[in-house]
This record gives sequence, C-alpha cells and structure tokens, in this order.
Amino acid sequence: MFKALVTECRQLWRLRGLLAVLARRELGARTAGSAGGWLWVWLPPLLTIAAYYLLFDVVFGMRLGAGAPTARVGTYLVVGMLAWSAFADATQRGMGSLLDAGSLLHKNPLPPGLFPARAVLASGVVFAPLLLALLPLYMGAHQWRAGVWAVLPLLALQALLSFLLAYLLAILAAALRDVAQGVQVLLSLGVFLSPVLFPLTLFPERWRWLLWLNPMTAQVLGYQSALLQGAWPPLAVWLALLAWIGVLAALLSLALARSRDQLVDWL
Repeated sequence: MFKALVTECRQLWRLRGLLAVLARRELGARTAGSAGGWLWVWLPPLLTIAAYYLLFDVVFGMRLGAGAPTARVGTYLVVGMLAWSAFADATQRGMGSLLDAGSLLHKNPLPPGLFPARAVLASGVVFAPLLLALLPLYMGAHQWRAGVWAVLPLLALQALLSFLLAYLLAILAAALRDVAQGVQVLLSLGVFLSPVLFPLTLFPERWRWLLWLNPMTAQVLGYQSALLQGAWPPLAVWLALLAWIGVLAALLSLALARSRDQLVDWL
C-alpha cells in the first residue's frame, strides 16, 4: 500500500543535501532585497500573537469558563493560532509548489516530492522557533512540569502531517487547478471547526465529532495540553494524529502510484 511513498521518501533522503539547499534558497527569496530580512518573516505572526495577548488578557481581561485548559482568552488563542498559522502556511505553500516548479521538472528528472518538502521545511524554519519560544513563556505558569516537552514530538508530527497533506494536495492541484481555490476556502473555514478559537467543551457535544474531521484538532489539543497545562497530551490525541498520518500516507501513496506517468505533463 505504501510502496510508492516509501520509494519517494528514500529518494528524498538520498537528496537531503539538495533539499536543504532548496529550502535555504526559498527562505532567501522571501527576504531578498529587504533591509529588514528575517524581521519581515517573523514580525507578522509575532504582532498577531502580541495583539491577542494585549487585547484579550490585558485590555479586556476576558476569561474562559470551566473546562478550558486555561482561564485567559489571549493566552489560549496564542497557542492555537500560532499552530494553525504554521499548518496553513505549510499547506498552502506546499500545495502550490509543484505548479511553481513545473518548468524545472520538465527539464530535470528530479523527484517531485522535493518541492512540497522544500516548502514545508522552509515554513517549519519560520514557525518552529516561534512555537518553541512559547516554552519558556508558558512553563512558569504550571511549575515547569515535564509535560511541556511534548511540544517537541508534536512539532515533528505536525511537520510530517503537513508534508503528507501538502504533497497530496499538490498532486491534486496539478491535475485540477480548482483544488487550490477549494483548499483556500477550507483553510479559512477550518479554523472555526477546530479548538483554536474556543475550547472543545464549548462546542455542542452532539456535533463534536465534526471537529475531529479537521486534521489539526488533535494537534492543537496536544499543544494546549502541553503548553497551557504542562501535561502530556492524552492517548486519544496521539492516536488521532497517527490515524490522520496513516490515512494521508495511504492516500498519497495511491496518488503517487496513479500519477507517476502523467504528473509532469499536468504541470
């Protein structure tokens, strides 16, 4: 079932040096000609999370009800929105990566997976430090409990999840350009169908299963458990993450096997 994906991953590992160079060039292209350099890469998400904290925690002093992982609204929003921004950025950039690299793939027999992997890796270089920066900011609130280190495997699983989804969507977008527009809409709506903006307990219980159709629900719950409570995420979070990764891996392997001969022509 996973033969095509395993073959692709082996090629990516063999070309890991080239992948690092491509990711570095993509990051360089984002800051080319800019005096601010990396400041303009990190400033938008930093200003966003600072605005959440100042507006909801400092200015309005808003509080969440019982059952929430923390009482402070701004503190709660920072974790979910930063994780969602990382996911959305990696997914969007990865989805368009094959179309952007079409001319290069026509001229060079490179593994197509290099380009979604490059996009996800470059996005991770931007957002992973921001998520890791939350560790010292949040650890003191729960007496430096060890569960906070669950952020590290969560980051690794999010990178894998983002790569699988981005590569699958990149193949679908190459076959049908409408996919990109549809995914943009889903990403805009998806943040409202996840525990990013509100705790899971506030969503009607009879419809709560809908939230688990969002691949980021388990991921966000994991970050909230680790950062807001200092607790290791429950088993259900890890099982849901592994289930999503397994499903996406199977779908991607099938898409790779079916599109192997036509993919470059679609581009």
